[in-house]
Amino acid sequence: MSETYETGRNFLRSNWSLIEDPWKSDQSKGVPAPAQEEGPREGERILPLVPASEFKPRGGSLLDLLRTRKSRRKYTDGYLTREEFSFLCWAAAGIKDHRPKFSFRTYPSGGARHPFDLFAFAARVEGVEPGLYRYLPVEHALALVRLGDDSHALGEALCGQDWNPAAVLVWAAVPYRTEWRYGPVSHKIIALDAGHACQNVYLACEAVGAGTCAIGAYDQEKLDAYLGLDGRDRFALYAAPIGRFSSE
Repeated sequence: MSETYETGRNFLRSNWSLIEDPWKSDQSKGVPAPAQEEGPREGERILPLVPASEFKPRGGSLLDLLRTRKSRRKYTDGYLTREEFSFLCWAAAGIKDHRPKFSFRTYPSGGARHPFDLFAFAARVEGVEPGLYRYLPVEHALALVRLGDDSHALGEALCGQDWNPAAVLVWAAVPYRTEWRYGPVSHKIIALDAGHACQNVYLACEAVGAGTCAIGAYDQEKLDAYLGLDGRDRFALYAAPIGRFSSE
C-alpha cells in the first residue's frame, strides 16, 4: 500500500491516544475560546433573514424526505423565496440555543465547536440582490461580501459543478475552533461535522422543492480566493449548489 493511502486511512482511524497526558489543549491552558463566528464588521451591510420562529411546516414527513432525498444536478431558472433561502441557511448553520461561549445548532458538532463559516452566493433569491454573502448564525442574518452575479468565477472554482444554481452554500473550515479543545485529533471531527451540516441541507432542500448536490471536488486555491480566505486558518471545505430541479 502506498504512503498516500496509509496517510488517508490513518486520518479515518480513532486517534484519541494523541491527546493523552502530557498533551494539554489550549482550552486546558486557559486560552480564551475562539469566537463562534466572524461577526459583523463596522460599516458592513447586513441583511436580516426571516426568523426561524416564523418558518412554517414544509415538505412531507421525515420518512418522505429521506425516501426522496437524492443528489440533483439539473436546475431550472426558478427562484427561491427569501423565506426558503433563510430556512436553508438556518438548516446549514443556524443556532437553536445561543450561549455566551458556545451554541447548540441544527446539526451536531464535536464539543459544540462548530468550526465553519458559511458563505452563501445568491443568484435567484426573491428579495436578495445577487451577490456573495457571509451567514451570521448568531444574528441569523447575511453580511454582504460583494454584489454582482459572478457565478462564472464560482462555477470555475467548483470545476463546472454548479449547474445553473439559484444559490450556492459553501462551508469554510476554521480549524482552530475545534483545535482549541481537541488539538491533533480535530481534523477528523471537522470532516464529520461537515457531513452532518450538509445532510441537513439535503433534507431542507427536499422540504422546499429544491435540489442540491454536495461538492467535495473543487479547486482549492480558486475557491479560497473567491471567498476571500487566507487558505490556512480559513479555507473552503464543502459546497452545495441549490436550485429548483427539473426531472432527471
